[in-house]
Amino acid sequence: MKRQILLIFIISLVLFVVSTPELAAQCPMCKLSAESNLRDGGTAGKGLNAGILYMFAMPYLLVGTLGFLWYRNRKNYDQEVK
Repeated sequence: MKRQILLIFIISLVLFVVSTPELAAQCPMCKLSAESNLRDGGTAGKGLNAGILYMFAMPYLLVGTLGFLWYRNRKNYDQEVK
């Protein structure tokens, strides 16, 4: 069990490190696009900012949900053992 968790962690870490440069390369393009759109009176920049906030919140929601499920299952397991 510990080997599987360690293997999943290592694979996730490698994928994260490998994909980061491509993801970071897109930031200047989004910034330029949003700035020029707002300068011209458009609202796409506001929508882009809202999308970034949703993407920023998602990992916290996932970790919180997993933590809650772990806590609830652990509590039920402890009650069954007693």
